[in-house]
Amino acid sequence: MNNKFLLLMICVIFCSCNNKSTQQIDLSGEWYFALDSNDVGITEKWYDQPLAEKIKLPGSLQEQGFGNDVDINTPWTGQIADRSWYTSDVYEKYRQPGNIKIPFWLQPDKHYVGVAWYQCEVQVPSSWNKKYIELELERTHWETSLFVNGEKIGDNNALQTPHRYMINRTGKLLLTIRVDNRLNIPIGINAHSVSDHTQTNWNGIVGNITLTARPTLHIDNIQVYPDVKNKKAEVVVSFAGSSAGKFVQVKIKGKSFNSNVIKELTPVNASVDCKSSQFNCTLDMGEEMLTWSEFEPNLYQLQVEIDTEEGKEMRSTTFGMRDFKVDGTRFSINGTPVFLRGTLECGIFPLTGYASMDAAYWEKIYRRCKEFGLNHVRFHSWCPPRVAFEVADREGIYLQVEAGGWGLVGDGGPADKWFMEESERIVKEFGNHPSFCVLTYGNEPAGGRQVEYLSNFVDHWKAKDKRRLYIAGAGWPYTTNSDFWSAYDPRLNFGIFGGQLNSIINRESPRSDFDYREATARVAPMPSVSHEIGQWCVYPNFKEISKYTGLLKAKNFEIFRETLEEHHLGDLAEKFLHASGRLQTLCYKEEIEAALRTPGFGGFQLLDLHDFPGQGSALVGVLDAFWDLKGYVDGKEYSMFCNRIVPLARMSKMIWSNNEVFKTSLEISYFDKQPLKNASVEWEITDTSQKILASGKSIKDLRQDNCISVSSIEFKLSDIKEPSKLTLTVRVGGTDACNRWNFWVYPTLLDKPQERPYVTSDFNDAVAHAKAGGNVLYCLSKTILKDDKGGTIKVGFSPIFWNTAWSGKQAPHTLGIYCDPGHPIFNAFPNDGYSDYQWWDIVTGSAAIVMDDFPVDYRPLIYHIDDWFTNRKLGLLFEVRVGNGKMMVCGADIIHDLDKRISARQFRYSIEKYMISPEFNPACEIESGVLKELIK
Repeated sequence: MNNKFLLLMICVIFCSCNNKSTQQIDLSGEWYFALDSNDVGITEKWYDQPLAEKIKLPGSLQEQGFGNDVDINTPWTGQIADRSWYTSDVYEKYRQPGNIKIPFWLQPDKHYVGVAWYQCEVQVPSSWNKKYIELELERTHWETSLFVNGEKIGDNNALQTPHRYMINRTGKLLLTIRVDNRLNIPIGINAHSVSDHTQTNWNGIVGNITLTARPTLHIDNIQVYPDVKNKKAEVVVSFAGSSAGKFVQVKIKGKSFNSNVIKELTPVNASVDCKSSQFNCTLDMGEEMLTWSEFEPNLYQLQVEIDTEEGKEMRSTTFGMRDFKVDGTRFSINGTPVFLRGTLECGIFPLTGYASMDAAYWEKIYRRCKEFGLNHVRFHSWCPPRVAFEVADREGIYLQVEAGGWGLVGDGGPADKWFMEESERIVKEFGNHPSFCVLTYGNEPAGGRQVEYLSNFVDHWKAKDKRRLYIAGAGWPYTTNSDFWSAYDPRLNFGIFGGQLNSIINRESPRSDFDYREATARVAPMPSVSHEIGQWCVYPNFKEISKYTGLLKAKNFEIFRETLEEHHLGDLAEKFLHASGRLQTLCYKEEIEAALRTPGFGGFQLLDLHDFPGQGSALVGVLDAFWDLKGYVDGKEYSMFCNRIVPLARMSKMIWSNNEVFKTSLEISYFDKQPLKNASVEWEITDTSQKILASGKSIKDLRQDNCISVSSIEFKLSDIKEPSKLTLTVRVGGTDACNRWNFWVYPTLLDKPQERPYVTSDFNDAVAHAKAGGNVLYCLSKTILKDDKGGTIKVGFSPIFWNTAWSGKQAPHTLGIYCDPGHPIFNAFPNDGYSDYQWWDIVTGSAAIVMDDFPVDYRPLIYHIDDWFTNRKLGLLFEVRVGNGKMMVCGADIIHDLDKRISARQFRYSIEKYMISPEFNPACEIESGVLKELIK
């Protein structure tokens, strides 16, 4: 420490009492502070010296400008799978001082890993003498040591629960807190409890920072164990400390508080021996007991007052009467079947870099989830603060909480002991919250003895506390004692990574009649909840950049925007966002509906409803990192296929000829509060003008289940003479439930004009005919493209999975197509300008032609939307003048098996119709040498 600060006097912070109690001092405000990057503070006794700099608490040091600037040597907490930023010429300008921009996650203004010291002086009133004085630090990151007037009081290594210290002193006290955010316990560098991928590895203290005077014999903890079946609740009040008296008087009363009718409970009064460590009693909840669920999140507040010789103390807790349990391969809440429709929350808080302590922000999160049809949130490898539970209680959200791990377990190392201790702390602190429905150690563990260790973890908790469900880990391992299987293969990709182009949506022609029953049948009967489904990407929303006004900045988005502009495509950013977003939404619809179609399925957990800014920038959300809309889908549309009640249609295909009979079977996924008798299930088929072509209605009793068969539809397509997009809409009368699917009908017989363009897949042949004044349709195969001209770009129907940086360039490499649907080339191939199922046959396996060497203002007719890391001008279809002729270059296969590939046949027909029309008049002349450079 600099000697010039040693003579500085510490100003007394006379902390005024807050409104909670005259027995509490609020320590929020200005503190003194020092960084200890060399970890010399203990040796040099900084705890007994005045610290020089000032900082505000609650808060982190990084958000207040302390720490180090980000550079190429920043010691990030988290794996960087793609390290090209450190070596590639592409990123060289972003490694320069003054222009540091990283692409792999959000970039903090300051970064710091190590020790920091926080200090304040407080006057503790003499009236607190002979009291138990407790310092509470609601949320710290991470380990703390407390010194009072130069004497060490203790240490605490809780990561996600409050740090509490006993200070039995009054008068002027110098409080010095050492905070260390290094990973001294190896819980996993990618765990969202600690990683820079999302909430950052911050250093500081947030939430309540208080000193509280309590009787020497005081309430340590209150736990409430609901018994819904018998309409009772067991209350366990634990005591700590001692009293000079013989007995402590205990008074317990409670009432509901957020329901239309207030229910007061019969009070309990008791005299308890002061030597007892706890008091147990059973509350009669009454015949009109209110229960908690997603449907009616009724809550009770319990108030416990004790009276001893040393004084009185009153503590309260909130609880709900609910029984969340396994029922066969399903879950139930108070006996009502439940289907978990969940998303992850990975500690993503861009403004602060740490979890929000604001109830309004958590209300935004949970209400957005409900708006999009969800009832469940999984906290991936972390546990949120108390306010997150409190708001979830009120909103009726089922939470999966994790003890903070994503790493090695079972090897006997310090993490094994810590995970057990941390889970104990979490349950003690938050166990009464009815929203707290699932507990596990964390995510995707490693280690040869993980099954043994995590099975013991599950056994321990199932024996100790039956208020919730327990699983060994998220994703794996499967253990027979887990309450359900967090399954990684009931999903379109049938696995996490490595699916490449083998997922159903890329491997098979579009259909909606498949499900995941084979995947769920591999284990003993228990609920299956699909792990981290989705992960479908969308193009960045550059308008989002201005929203990063706090610690974290979207420098990754700045890189992506700059590279797009360098490729002269900046004006297409919003169009790429919208087009890729519509494809992303379609993929999520298919993924979720497949889950709802699976018999006896337990639920799913999305990755994610909102963007995941880390691990290479995973733009997988239909919402941004702030839980805001991106503009291409809203909750009304999304909740059509993700909700308590969802109509479903099993279709064997989405593309039809007009000589066929359209067939589908209808079913309902129904998980509302009460069965619905005589439900009217109504359907209609309409065209783009909203003209009703066919309709029908069935009456069905609906109970809580899925795969409820309703009816079959048959509709002759012979009257559809033009290429058409039709829409099947299904509604459940008397509810808001409505779902719809687009399908396409194409004429079987196409007219054959006398004049047709010359069609070839041979480059030299194409150029020769064009130079001679011909009208040429050149079908370019991906196999002949040079590697740097698109030969290595793998195209599927779906967008990129997760992101190519983290997945090792896993295919597919594009984000769908974009075109102008009003262009005359599409007169016989109606479309909306983005990928839908009629494009599947066209884009699957097609060439993504790199056109960066074409004139800067040249635009293809159809774009493949490139990966945001490369932002190349990729063409699927483009027109040029070559010599005296005109050429249309198509990267799709529109030659082979057209009798079976109806969309491809219609697409070619539309192209040829355009090419023989006066409207085919390419404005740009390209030398044949430029085209020649595309091919091997």
